[in-house]
Amino acid sequence: MSELNKEVVDLVWGRPSGGGVSASIFRRWTQGRIFSLLTQHTSFFCLFLPQDLFLVRMSTQHWSSEEQKTALCSTLSEILESACSSPSTGFCLVTWAKGQSPHTSTHTNTHTLSQTQDMPEPESSQQPQEQQPTALAAEELGFERFHSVLHKRTVVSVSDLREEVLSLYHTWRGCCGVLLFLYSVILTKGIENIRNEIQDTMEPLIDPVHGHGSQSLVNLLVTGHAVSNVWDGDRECSGMKLHGIHKQASVGFLTLMESLRYCKVGAFLKSPKFPIWILGSETHLSVFFTKEMSLVGPESPSEQARRVFQSFDPEDNGFIPESLLEDVMKALDLVSEPEYVSLVKSKLDPESLGIILLGPFLLEFFPDQDSGIPDSFPVYHYNGLKQSNHKEKVEYVEGTALVLGFEDPMVRTDDTPVKRCLQTKWPYIELLWTTDRSPSLN
Repeated sequence: MSELNKEVVDLVWGRPSGGGVSASIFRRWTQGRIFSLLTQHTSFFCLFLPQDLFLVRMSTQHWSSEEQKTALCSTLSEILESACSSPSTGFCLVTWAKGQSPHTSTHTNTHTLSQTQDMPEPESSQQPQEQQPTALAAEELGFERFHSVLHKRTVVSVSDLREEVLSLYHTWRGCCGVLLFLYSVILTKGIENIRNEIQDTMEPLIDPVHGHGSQSLVNLLVTGHAVSNVWDGDRECSGMKLHGIHKQASVGFLTLMESLRYCKVGAFLKSPKFPIWILGSETHLSVFFTKEMSLVGPESPSEQARRVFQSFDPEDNGFIPESLLEDVMKALDLVSEPEYVSLVKSKLDPESLGIILLGPFLLEFFPDQDSGIPDSFPVYHYNGLKQSNHKEKVEYVEGTALVLGFEDPMVRTDDTPVKRCLQTKWPYIELLWTTDRSPSLN
């Protein structure tokens, strides 16, 4: 195994005791990049729905094969583009070495992950999906052999990248397609760049015990940055800088862990460019999406004020010391003359408690702002695990979301993990599903 190959393995899998990665965990990651309406075998590498979803028939399950191919490859290209730290270094694509894909050879293992540009992908990877290797072939391949038959090629331009990703469509869907693409993202990003972004450099991207992907891995694929946290911007803690999310993501992220107060997801992930959210539970990722574009419109002044206020409240207490009020007002380009700030302090803290609450602050400067969100809209939830779907038939579940006010309890639906997860963004959301049972977050 080449030294570069070893670096990739250490970053992704860590250095588990006993010197090797569990065969069962490795097998879970050897699936192909299954499209959204097909069965998903692993418990972690859940679907990141493409933005192209809005260009095709999202409200029906009858996707043509060409639509699937175009949407999936477009999304994979965009993930690689967002991960690329420097366009001048090009984009890396990890594929099988020539003649070494599992269904073409099981005897030779002389090719390793090289750092040179490769010839075009061998014809074996271009075969139709029905000729792709099975899970049994992946088991026979094994962890060590898999890493001995990989090859890295480099493309320089975005147009070449998109063309190459499209030409490798059957490779992504075939045996080990997930790992091949994951390694492509890592090498495109750069191993050292990822290590500089991860909070704990000893934490691998894939947990060696349970096989779950880390938050750094999720963030890398969603935002292009392998930071370990989900809040907006960077924070100081005991003299150490902790990196967060620095710009609005294309696809959002919400987590059940926030409802349990283990973390606080920032606005850049909660309010993405497209109304698609990855939902995280303790062990799994699923997808919630809608066609209602008003949910992800430009940030309103009150939403900006909430985000800025919360950046001065890193522990999410719902208040800040009154000494920080002037800084918050300056950050929002509000009048911040000392006399006026003093007047606002006395109004927002009439009992002289020394704190400024978020609610009164927003009411003072941004009263009666209409969010523009409709009272109800169609929603969809997708969980790719067979065992998590009714009669083990993998398909998305359709429903209707109602966004109510706290003073208007017209409808109260059952309390479910999916609902608790969504309430971290819409506190008074209610969900009416078309199925007899609510969809599963796990």
